[in-house]
Amino acid sequence: MTETPQRPPGLIASLGNIARNSIGLILTRLELAALELSEVRNHLLQLVLVFALAVVAGCFALAYATVTIVYLAWNAMGWLILPLMTAVFVALALGLIVYARRLIRSGKLSMPATMAELKADRDMLL
Repeated sequence: MTETPQRPPGLIASLGNIARNSIGLILTRLELAALELSEVRNHLLQLVLVFALAVVAGCFALAYATVTIVYLAWNAMGWLILPLMTAVFVALALGLIVYARRLIRSGKLSMPATMAELKADRDMLL
C-alpha cells in the first residue's frame, strides 16, 4: 500500500469551509437572540401585568382614601382640602413615573449577551 501525500484543500474547498462556518456562526447568534428575546418578552409581560394590577388597586385605594379624607377634613378646611389632595396625587404620580423609568433602565429589557457577542464578532472580522 502506497501512501499518497495529503494535498492542502483547494480554493473552492476553503471557501466552502468559510461559508459553512459563517452560516454556523449566524445560526448560533440567531439562537442566542431568540433565547434572549423570549426572556425579554417574559420580563415585559411581567412588567405589564404588575403595572396593570397596580393601576387597578391604586385606583380603588385612591378613590376610597380621597373620599375619606375629604369627608373628614371638610368641616375643618372647607374647599382647601381639594387643592391639597390634588398636590398629593400629583406628587404620587411623579414618584410612580420615576420608579417605572428606573425599572425600564435597569436593563432587564435589553439583550446584553447577544449584543456582546455581536460586538465581538464585529471586532474579530474588522
